Amino acid sequence: MSQYTCPMHPEIISDTEGTCPKCGMALESIIASTDDDGNAELNYMSKRFWLSVLLSTPVFFIAMIGDLFPHLVPENISIGNIQWFQFLLSTPVVLWAGWPFFLRGYDSIRTWNLNMFTLIAIGVSTAYIYSLVALFMPEVFPPLMQTADGFVHVYFEAAAVITTLVLLGQVLELNARSKTNSAIKTLMNLAPKKAHRIKGDGGEEEIELSDVILGDKLRVKPGEKIPVDGLVIEGDSNVDESMITGEPIMIRKNIHDSVIGATINKNGTLIVQAKKIGSDTLLAQIVKMVAEAQRSRAPIQKLADTVSGYFVPAVVISALLAFITWWFIGPEPRLAYALLAAVAVLIIACPCALGLATPISIMVGTGRAALMGILIKDAQTLESMEKVDTLVVDKTGTLTQGKPKVTKIITNAGFSEAEVLALSASIEKASEHPLADALVTSAKEQNILLFEVKTFESITGKGVQGKVNGKNLLLGSDSFLNSSNINTSSLLQEADDLRALGEGVIFISIDSVFAAIIAIADPIKETSQQAVKELQKDGVHVVMLSGDNEKTANAVAKKLGIKEVHAHVMPQDKASVIKELQSNGKVVAMAGDGINDAPALAQADVGIAMGTGTDVAIESAGVTLIKGDLMGILKVRKLSIATMKNIRQNLFFAFIYNSAGVPIAAGVLYPFFGILLSPVIAAAAMSFSSVSVIVNALRLKNIKI
Repeated sequence: MSQYTCPMHPEIISDTEGTCPKCGMALESIIASTDDDGNAELNYMSKRFWLSVLLSTPVFFIAMIGDLFPHLVPENISIGNIQWFQFLLSTPVVLWAGWPFFLRGYDSIRTWNLNMFTLIAIGVSTAYIYSLVALFMPEVFPPLMQTADGFVHVYFEAAAVITTLVLLGQVLELNARSKTNSAIKTLMNLAPKKAHRIKGDGGEEEIELSDVILGDKLRVKPGEKIPVDGLVIEGDSNVDESMITGEPIMIRKNIHDSVIGATINKNGTLIVQAKKIGSDTLLAQIVKMVAEAQRSRAPIQKLADTVSGYFVPAVVISALLAFITWWFIGPEPRLAYALLAAVAVLIIACPCALGLATPISIMVGTGRAALMGILIKDAQTLESMEKVDTLVVDKTGTLTQGKPKVTKIITNAGFSEAEVLALSASIEKASEHPLADALVTSAKEQNILLFEVKTFESITGKGVQGKVNGKNLLLGSDSFLNSSNINTSSLLQEADDLRALGEGVIFISIDSVFAAIIAIADPIKETSQQAVKELQKDGVHVVMLSGDNEKTANAVAKKLGIKEVHAHVMPQDKASVIKELQSNGKVVAMAGDGINDAPALAQADVGIAMGTGTDVAIESAGVTLIKGDLMGILKVRKLSIATMKNIRQNLFFAFIYNSAGVPIAAGVLYPFFGILLSPVIAAAAMSFSSVSVIVNALRLKNIKI
C-alpha cells in the first residue's frame, strides 16, 4: 500500500493523498512513481492556473489602463462597468482556482499550525472582501475615498493576480520537486520488466518480473538485464555493475558467482538461480534506503523550524502594524494604502522558501550519492560527514581486498602440509572470519577432503578450537596457543619474516603439539593508496585499526602512508579507540566491513560500511559504499561539503529575502523614495523565491565529485 509524506515535514506519514496538516503542502508518495504523468497535485494545480491566466489577464490589463492611462478608456464605459467586469472575471479565479488555498489556510488556523497558506488566505480574502464591499456598498467608505461619481477603488485585480501568481509558483515548485526524485526514478527504471524462466521440461517461457519466485532458473541472454539477485549455475560472462557501483568496469561472472538484479549481462549467456526477489533485492533495498534518507531531517533544519514556528504570527502582527501605521499617519486615501501595505506584507512573507531550503537539498544530495554507488542512511550523516577530520579504517576488507589467500604452510617435524591444511580447513568451515575462507578455498583448490567437525568454539579476536577427525585443534595467534601452554618458538622467526612482508600468520596445534604456521596474504585494494593520500591532502587524519600483530599491520600501513596504527586491537576495543579520539575533540568516521566492526561503526560520528561486507556492518553504518572502495569516502565527503554549502545558500537567501521583503512591503521606502510595493509584485516575488531555492538545490545534480 502506498504511503504519502510531506517534503517539508517528513515525519508526517499518511495512507491517503492529501495535504500536510502542518504546512498545507500536498503530500507526495514516499516511493516516487516512474510515471511522470502521475502527479495528481501538479495536474490539479495546473488546471486552476491556466483558468486563472485566462480570466485574470484581462482583469489586470483593464485595471492597469484605468489606473495609468484613463484617457484610453472609452467614454461610454463607466468606472462601474469596469468594476463589475473585474468582479465577474476575478470571482472564479479567487473562489474556484484559489479555493485550495482557503481550505489550507482555514485548516492551518483551525489546528493552529500557521503556515504560508494562512498568509495567502488572509491576504487574498482581505483584498477580495474589501473590493466586494467597495463595489456593493461604496457609501460606507469616507468621502475622501470616493470618486465624484460615488465609486471606491477596488482591488479585484490584486486578488486575482495574486492567486494566479501563487498558482504559478505551485506549478513551478511541483515540477521542480518532481526532479528531486529523479535519482529514485532512475533506479526504479533500471529493473527489467520481464524474465526468461526455464521450465521443468527444459523449455523456456517469458514471464513478468513480479511472477519470479525463489529458486527459479532464469536465462539471461547477452545484452539483457539480470532480473533478480541470484547465483550463476551455468555459463560465464562479463557483467556491467555500474548501476550499483557507479564504476563502468566489467566484472567476470562464472559458476557459483553472485549476480545483482538490474545489472547488464554483456557477452555470454548465463543461467541464474533466483535467490532474492521483489523487495529483498539489492536494488529494492537501495531505493528504500534512498527514500528514507530523503525523508530524514538534518540538524541544520532545526534552525529553519524554530524560525518558521514564530514567523507566521510575527508576519500577521507586522501586517497589522503596517495597516495601523498607514491608517493613522499615511497619506490619503489612508484606508486604501493601509490595505495595500498589509496585504503585501502577508503575501511576500510566506515562509515556503525557508521550509524548503534544507529538505530539497538533502533529497538531491542523497539521490546523487545513490547514483554513484553510495547509500546515505539519513540527513544527519550527510551533514556530519562535512565535519569529519579523522578517519579510522579497519585493515582487512577495507584497505585490503578482504579475499586472503594461503601463500605458504611451514610445518614442524612429524606433520605434513596436506594434513595441516585438511584439519585447519575443516574446523574453519564453521567460522565467518575472512582468513577462514582462505583456508577452505585453498583446500578445495587442492581437492583435499575435509572432515566432519565434532566440536567448535570461536574465541573472539584470538582464534578457534575444536575436535576434528578425533584430533583436538587450536588455530589462532601465537599468544592464543601460548595461553594453552603450547610452545610456538620453533617457527617464530619464520612467522616474523612473513609478518614483515605484510602477511598474516596462523599458528596451529594438533593434540596440544605445535604443528605448523600458515601464511595468508590479503592484497591491498588498488585504490586504497590513492584514497588515503587524497584524504590526508584534504586534512583528514587516517588511523588504521587491525587485529593483526604490529609487524603485519605496520607493513601494510607503510605501503599506504598511514602514520598512526593500532595493532592487536580486539573487536570490543575498536569502539574504545574511537571514543578516545572523540574525547580529544576529533570528529571521527569509521570504515569497516565485518561483524566485529559493528560496535565501532555505531560509536563513530559517521559509520561507513563497505558494501562487500556483512549485513550487520551495513545496518550499523550511516554510509554504505556498495563498491567497497575507499574512494567512495572521498566522494561522499565532497558531496557532503557541496550539499551543506547549498543548504546554507538556500537558508541565507530565504532569510535575507524575508528580512528585506517584509519592511519593503510594509512601506518603509515610501517616505524616502515614494515606493510602495504592490501586492501583485509581492506575490510574484514570493512564488519565485520558492522556485529559486529548488533550482539552486538541483544544481547539486551537476557538480563534479
